[in-house]
Amino acid sequence: MSPLTPAPESVQKEKHYLIQLDGLRFLAVTLVLFDHWLGEKVRLPLGYFGVNLFFVLSGFLITRILIHSKQADDRLQRSHRHSLRQFYIRRSLRIFPVYYLTLIILAVVGFQAARENLVWFLTYTQNFWILIHHTWFGALDHLWSLAVEEQYYLFFPFLVLFMPLRRLPVILGCLIALALLVRVYLYATQASWIIQFVMMPTCLDAFGFGGILAYLLVFYPEQFTKTVGNPRFLLASMALYAVNVYLMSTTLPPRNSFTDIFDRFFTSVFCFFLIGKGVIGYRGIMKWFLEHPVSSYLGRISYGLYLFHNLVFNYYHTPPDFITVRAWNRILREFPVLTGTGADMALKFLFFYSITVAVATVSWFCIEKPFNALKDRFAYSPS
Repeated sequence: MSPLTPAPESVQKEKHYLIQLDGLRFLAVTLVLFDHWLGEKVRLPLGYFGVNLFFVLSGFLITRILIHSKQADDRLQRSHRHSLRQFYIRRSLRIFPVYYLTLIILAVVGFQAARENLVWFLTYTQNFWILIHHTWFGALDHLWSLAVEEQYYLFFPFLVLFMPLRRLPVILGCLIALALLVRVYLYATQASWIIQFVMMPTCLDAFGFGGILAYLLVFYPEQFTKTVGNPRFLLASMALYAVNVYLMSTTLPPRNSFTDIFDRFFTSVFCFFLIGKGVIGYRGIMKWFLEHPVSSYLGRISYGLYLFHNLVFNYYHTPPDFITVRAWNRILREFPVLTGTGADMALKFLFFYSITVAVATVSWFCIEKPFNALKDRFAYSPS
């Protein structure tokens, strides 16, 4: 069998094993929320890890979709323009409706960051605004990562669909190397850390590792299973990540080569094995956690959770008179025994998480799910 011919049963296996990826989405978004809501109380880069996990996961899923689409085009002897069109239509139906509706509503009601910078947000160039001004948007800070993903989608489908698949590993390797080289250059020239943080090219190693994961799964399923199913590789990647986090926190100045050059690389390697194992299927307590109905549901609505969480609360930007903050302070006044016990931090997180879940649930059933259902009209291949 050619290495570019997937095993006949591989697609069926993927459908079975991918159930745990919703649980990983839940984990990723929860880490981001934890970081943004508890602020200085947490010194670990949890939010950064969560965003990077999303990037690697996106790279994996998008590459896998595009490879299968290209194979379907070849099998049906049609132009790859068909898959390109379907890809962008389906992505737009999933991402755009709730995103644009949220921004327009915020602008109309007078939310300053949305009103004054609406064009940047509508064109998914808000990370360029951050690069230019070397500052953030406040409660809309987190949308920089959505801009990075959309910018990646602008060119990557062309690479997969219109280049020979045998060259894909080289292309993905070049993307990883490019990200490292750009970060090295920015660090050597003493550019602001914020530039390497939000630029799309500096995030390419995360997407690249996800793409390699997809390539291995489709074309070398046995090697994929041996590699990501080996617990020693997962533990080794976790150890490398932990060492880099330690060096980040103990090296002066606070922004150093471990934060600005190596962090995303080692985080992506760890996420590579974390996701790969999820595709095969964790066992034991991890299987229970990732496949639990609550984890699966929250992973399914993770886009809404991510989109709305900073609007519900942000440790750094939400004013004290905001309705959710006033509600939380009212709870503390009613139950003063909670203050200073440590339990208030956990309850605070659960309080804002519950509100965010409620908002994201409304978004899912009223906006996202109906538009998502339209994707069936734009299938990559006839059923």
